[in-house]
Amino acid sequence: MSFLVVMLVLLVEKLTGWREHIQQDGPWLGALRRIEGNPRLAASPWLALALLVGLPGLLLGLLLLALAPLAYGWLNLPLHVLVLLYAMGRGHTKRELGPFRDAWRRGDQEAAALVAERDLGLSGETPGRLLEEVQGYLLWKGYQGFFAVIFWYLLLGPVAALVYRLLALLVEHSQQASWRELAGRVRHAFDWLAVRALLASFALVGNFVEVNRASLHEVLGWDTPARQLLAEVGPKAADLPKATDEETGNARLDALAELLVRSRLLWYALIAAWTLWG
Repeated sequence: MSFLVVMLVLLVEKLTGWREHIQQDGPWLGALRRIEGNPRLAASPWLALALLVGLPGLLLGLLLLALAPLAYGWLNLPLHVLVLLYAMGRGHTKRELGPFRDAWRRGDQEAAALVAERDLGLSGETPGRLLEEVQGYLLWKGYQGFFAVIFWYLLLGPVAALVYRLLALLVEHSQQASWRELAGRVRHAFDWLAVRALLASFALVGNFVEVNRASLHEVLGWDTPARQLLAEVGPKAADLPKATDEETGNARLDALAELLVRSRLLWYALIAAWTLWG
């Protein structure tokens, strides 16, 4: 059923605008604010994490178990699709990068820097450094919005996909530094395996030698964040030279986007083969 769910999610995402309607974070964010307003819970990050992330995951698991005996388990199919759509990344990367790409295409690097800070929260001391930050943003959005979610869905099911997204939301929206730190550590544990699966995909669909050279020393390392690892290895997988101030930059972003697309296609093929083998 996993391959069918992934294909349905892909069709819904590409052909409809349902994902934005399904990804309603308001109730969860309201619960976050209420729990943050409780002084007793504010001093207990683990308890807050259990309530905001563990409890929704537990309730989803119980619902899946309750539906499993009914209609040969097919009632779980729409629930899997809904959960996976909700767990996907927020926003549209191509749309978010549009103003930056337009400014860079015009050669207006000052405007590019302004829109990068306004729309993406990125800055760089030089145009070349800013471009590297935007490249890392593109890779990170592709990874955490799709690949990490699909990886954990296939490995552990919809509960793991939901937990991953709730951890990401907690890191992004919590006003408690200790909560963000704890959620970040737990998400790092999720990212450790998933990002290495994506880097292996980069090696297969990109420059195998350069990916191995850039990531071999990090294969078993724990401390390097997934975002940093992607920013370092992704451009090498796409055969991009070091960014310079004189480059247009849009061709580099296109090359990285194509790398992510090829990796997606590889994953679809692997999922299909896994389903047929099973």
